[in-house]
Amino acid sequence: QFVESGGGSVQPGGSLRLSCSGSGFNLDDYAIGWFRQAPGLEREVVGCIGSRDDRTDYVESLKGRLAISRDSAGNTVTLQIDSLNSEDTGVYYCAGDLYTSHCMLGVRFYSEWGQGTQVTVSS
Repeated sequence: QFVESGGGSVQPGGSLRLSCSGSGFNLDDYAIGWFRQAPGLEREVVGCIGSRDDRTDYVESLKGRLAISRDSAGNTVTLQIDSLNSEDTGVYYCAGDLYTSHCMLGVRFYSEWGQGTQVTVSS
């Protein structure tokens, strides 16, 4: 099971570091995608990291503000978000799939999901 943590309330312009951890399995075996869902909107991908090459990719609109990295020793994948604004508010999820080894930007490539962590950007 994937477990997200690190969400919370932050002022505009601030940063957050979200973590995705795995219990009982090795996250290195999975490409990990990060997603978010704002109230009333569909879940969207924000970025991903591959399982073998740790190659990362981000949606064009968020490039420059996101950084995804893998900590194999800690069995976690982190998502750093900078320069937060109100449009970044939502529930953030990590997900993986044993058959997805490469970084793939799309909800349909991932079948195992965490419960999400809330991020609220407000002054």
